[in-house]
Amino acid sequence: MSIAVIDIGLRPRVSARDCGDRALRRVACSGGAGGRVLIGAGDLLDHMAHLATNWPDMIDKWPYINGDCPACVGAGGDMGVTGPLVGLRVIEISSFVAAPLGGMTLAQLGAEVVRIDPIGGAADRDRWPVSRDGTSLYWAGLNKSKRSMMVDMRSDEGRSIVRDLVSASPPGSAVVLTNAGGRSWMSYDVLRESCRDLIYVQVDGRSDGLAAVDYTVNAEVGFPMVTGPVGLADPVNHVLPAWDIACGLYAALGVAAAARRRELTGEGDQVRVALADVALAMAGNLGFLAEAQVNNVERQRIGNHLYGGFARDFTCADGQRLMIVALTRRHWQDLLRITGLEYPVQALEESLGVDFSRDGDRFEYREVLAGLFQRWFAARRQPEVCELLEGSSLVWAPYRTFAETVSALQTAEGGNPLMSVIDQPGVGPHLAPGSPLTFAASPKPPRPAPILGQHTEEILSRELRMSRERVRQLVAAGTVRGPSSAHADSHGVS
Repeated sequence: MSIAVIDIGLRPRVSARDCGDRALRRVACSGGAGGRVLIGAGDLLDHMAHLATNWPDMIDKWPYINGDCPACVGAGGDMGVTGPLVGLRVIEISSFVAAPLGGMTLAQLGAEVVRIDPIGGAADRDRWPVSRDGTSLYWAGLNKSKRSMMVDMRSDEGRSIVRDLVSASPPGSAVVLTNAGGRSWMSYDVLRESCRDLIYVQVDGRSDGLAAVDYTVNAEVGFPMVTGPVGLADPVNHVLPAWDIACGLYAALGVAAAARRRELTGEGDQVRVALADVALAMAGNLGFLAEAQVNNVERQRIGNHLYGGFARDFTCADGQRLMIVALTRRHWQDLLRITGLEYPVQALEESLGVDFSRDGDRFEYREVLAGLFQRWFAARRQPEVCELLEGSSLVWAPYRTFAETVSALQTAEGGNPLMSVIDQPGVGPHLAPGSPLTFAASPKPPRPAPILGQHTEEILSRELRMSRERVRQLVAAGTVRGPSSAHADSHGVS
């Protein structure tokens, strides 16, 4: 038997009620794991008086006293959920990439995340790629480890349910994450009237609230004009939605930062992050904008070369390609040693009066150097080249298709503990990633995404204490919906 210990200190960092609530909640939720909780001595006395006068009300408001603690009940109502964000309850109203990714990131770190969709699903419900039976692999991939409910958010009763879910969250746990704009009924100011310590994270397209998506943001910042082969006049969009990904991770970071502040002060916060601002910030942070302004340089396309250094793709005798990156002096020396080109490169240095141990000189004469190395690669098949590169300091990798990556992951030498097999409804067993973050504690395997509306009735009865009859009335009225009717909608079943 493990014991959760309360340390009684002299200098509390939060209010008496909040500190006491959190301490007692963490003791109650230790689940036999034990632990240590800090609480001020004066706070403890004040909190005991608070309990004496408010115990009946607190029994009603604390669902975890009846075994439903969000620190113990995770996505899908499973016990034993762990992670640094256990205890956060995130109400997510979202679609597409950034906000769903932010929510999934939080869920994989232990937060309880409830995604609320409109009846029939949001606009991303059927987004490609899809499985053979039409289930969105995209939606399943971005909503792992969450719970799902469907609510008619156009109706007053449906909006009331959403607001009630926020206000019913245990003290110090409520988070709203959304990229839905123009909904005054669920604004930060409205929701915090009944949940004073609410953390509200709004993902926008632009900081002025106007719409934007990854493809338009990327176009206007400048990256498509430096992406692609040398001499191409047309813009080239990259396939990876980089700004959506970065924005989603910023949103999750915003939640974690605001949650830390709430632990210290007991206060909630409103956090906003705009997709366009994320792209602009990265273009600035990486020096693209300063280069254009300070140096008056219009960067040109350089294909697969590394700007300011030496790296590019090389084709082997069997037609297979490798990406070779020589970032440091040691990398460069290893590349010369492996290829046996020390003397030709030295002669080239002497004739040009340059030093190829320096990044700038290697970049300036990249085409000449690449021509020398390409002859060496072209005379050898990829397996031979890979064997020679093994054990060197060089950073390198073969080019693969997604199918080749999946095949490699299923081999003993190519397996990765990040990936586990999950059985996703509508998709079947397949490899799926958990969180790339690893902690000292055991890693958490990924959990499948829910079926749309899978937890609607469970959440209404557990979190909002609705009777079965009341839930049936809401389903009959079309205010909420569960998974069976959602499946019928998505497959045209009447």
